[in-house]
Order: sequence, then C-alpha cells, then structure tokens
Amino acid sequence: MHIAFSRFSVFYSPLIATFAGGFLQDEGFTVSHAPVPAGKTAVSMVLSGEATVAQAAVSAGFSALEKGAAVDTPHFAQVNEADGFFVVGREPDKDFTWARLAGRRVLVDHGGQPKAMFQYACHRMGLDYGAIDAMDAGDPVEMVAAFRVGEGDFIHLQGPAPQQLQEDGVGHVLACCGVASKLSAFSSLIARPDWLVTDEASAFMRAYREARTLVSDAPEDDVASIIAPYFPDFTRSAIAVAINAYQALGCWTPHVEITKAAYEGALDVFQHAGLISTRHAYEKVVVAPPV
Repeated sequence: MHIAFSRFSVFYSPLIATFAGGFLQDEGFTVSHAPVPAGKTAVSMVLSGEATVAQAAVSAGFSALEKGAAVDTPHFAQVNEADGFFVVGREPDKDFTWARLAGRRVLVDHGGQPKAMFQYACHRMGLDYGAIDAMDAGDPVEMVAAFRVGEGDFIHLQGPAPQQLQEDGVGHVLACCGVASKLSAFSSLIARPDWLVTDEASAFMRAYREARTLVSDAPEDDVASIIAPYFPDFTRSAIAVAINAYQALGCWTPHVEITKAAYEGALDVFQHAGLISTRHAYEKVVVAPPV
C-alpha cells in the first residue's frame, strides 16, 4: 500500500510509526510512503488509486462542500487532535506572552490550515493577527533557512524544526500553538469508501491503533529511535524533545475516532478565518473507523 502525506514531520508520528515500527508489515502489507507531490492533492491521489490512505486536514472536506460537491474521500481516523505548531523566538523568554508578537516580524507558515490555526491561536490569546508583521518565506525548509540567516524575529513551525533550532542555538521555543488554540481536528486520514469496508482496511486499523499506543505511551527516546531514520536532517535528541512536547500536548490521544468536539473545533478555526460559508455537518465529512 502507498501512504501519502500532505506534510511530513514528527507531528505525524502516529502514521509514520505504522511502518517505521513494523506494524503494517506485521499485518502483511508492503508499504511505500511519500509527501504529496506538487500539482497533486491528497484527495486526488486517493481517488486515482495512487495512494490507499492519505494524511489530510478536515478542511479538504470543507473545500469540496464549499464547491457544492460531495466528500468522496471521507475522513475516517484522526492523527492529531490539536495544533502541532510552535512559536520560536531568537531569545529565551520565560515570561512570554502572545502580545510580544505585536509589531514584530513573524515568519508564518502560509499553508491554508496552518495559517488559519495560527490566526485563531492569536485570537484566542487576545492578539490581533493584523498587528503582526506576518512574513511569507515559502515552505518550511525555506522558512528555517531564512530564520537561520537572520530573517524575522519569530518563526512558526511544526516539530522537530523548532527543537532543532533551539538545540543549534539559533532560536528558543516559546509557545505551543495547540495550547493556545484548544481542541481541534487538525489532521486525519482519508480513503475511498469502497476500501474502508475491506479486510485490508481492518488490518490497517489494527496496525494504526498499535502505532498510536506506541507514540502516545512509550518514552520519547524509544519513539525517537524508531522514527529518527525518516528524519536524517535532525538530531535524535531534537526529535525526542519534539515527541515529548506532543505527548505533553495530548494531541495523540488513545482513541482513533474523529470526535464531534474536535470537528467543531476545526469549524471554529475555519469560520474565524472566513474560509467556510457555513458550519458543514460532521456526517458529511467524517465516518467511523473500520473495525
């Protein structure tokens, strides 16, 4: 089976661990994986059969509904139940508040959902996003490169990039956006409905449940040793620190279902950003996981 990733970071360890930890292989799968290539989407890859399962945001479902179309690739299991981005500054600040960002240059991830989530986190923390000098430095790799050469006062990234910047003495992790923005169905898994009723889908879910338990409960160093080979540009210690932060955040909950409460949280984010015209019904986007 091929697994497509909309993004590939430690934040998605529950899915990465399905093959990194050998759980899918134990179920008889031969696994390949890759980020979604330019010019394609997670949805298009699943519909075309290029990917069996893909990691995507529930906003992929919102996009279809906003166009008057049905959701052809339902979201059947959650990956993360909170925002996994961090705010990194150039200096340590044990008394950091979000008000510190006002009037400062912030390298913000301008992807649709990451930006919407960051705007919502600012809102929740009493900060007008318009008061920030929000800079678009490109994709996450380009953002990190820009920050390393002095661009921006703060940067907004998923782990383990923030933890690596801190380890390298370039920046300091000051805040976790997931703490600020509250419960939200940040990322989930999609597949075709006809596949979701197969024995193969049931076998996938057995592996996925085991992988979630591992990344949620095992010591961060143990999890890091399993997934580190997939992150050759980062030290194992930075990866472990990122894993510990996500375990503390609680985004890798033991349950695999996309709860209505988390879904409503995602609607709050996208409604605040003006990216949806109505609060789309849970049942139009989400289905129960295979058993």
